[in-house]
Amino acid sequence: MNKKLNFQDVIQDQMSVSKKLLTNYYELGLHETELILLLQLSRFADEGNHFPTPFELAQSGSFSEEQAASMLRKLVQKGFLSIEKNNIEQTPISESYSLEPLFEKLYDSNAATITRDEDNIGNIFILFEQEFGRPLSPFEIETINSWLDVDHIEPALIKAGLRESVLMSKLNFKYIDRILREWKRKGIHTVQDARKASQQFHQNQPSENNTSTRPKRDTSFYYNWLEGE
Repeated sequence: MNKKLNFQDVIQDQMSVSKKLLTNYYELGLHETELILLLQLSRFADEGNHFPTPFELAQSGSFSEEQAASMLRKLVQKGFLSIEKNNIEQTPISESYSLEPLFEKLYDSNAATITRDEDNIGNIFILFEQEFGRPLSPFEIETINSWLDVDHIEPALIKAGLRESVLMSKLNFKYIDRILREWKRKGIHTVQDARKASQQFHQNQPSENNTSTRPKRDTSFYYNWLEGE
């Protein structure tokens, strides 16, 4: 005989989650994996653990301990999370994660209307998922964050690299990474620099035969950066 469900246990097992967070996280530039990590932080706080380790967080998710540590760092850098030192005399000093920056972004009256600015960093992840037709993996999220934070590539240039890979029918992160590194090697750091280099490239190219039978597209910006100088 099946054990009767104890609804008191179900009620006690609930936690409070912001409806606005669940409906607006994507517009804020948060990925589903990052959202789950933030919800796990809230759960741990409810249970009295205000500073869970990446290992503890990874035990309840599909990401690894290293990916959890990386996401925590990025969430702090992007202003969704902060680390607070508790004002009590303890050895060692007690620290805790605070979700206050997240909710300030979510409920700030000055940011009630969230716009999709082309140079908004959060919008990069949206564009990539639209082109790939699926959610990005934690590794792919880390790759984009590395372009931004380690290589210091402008968001607009990353989007240009994405569009270039689409036009060349080589939609994969390895190819986009090669494009961006080639641009960096050539000293191309802005969309304007890329446009100028493209125009110079096409001016030096011989005319191709049978161009009238090929579909026309604007080549003033895009070309295979990996095959031409």
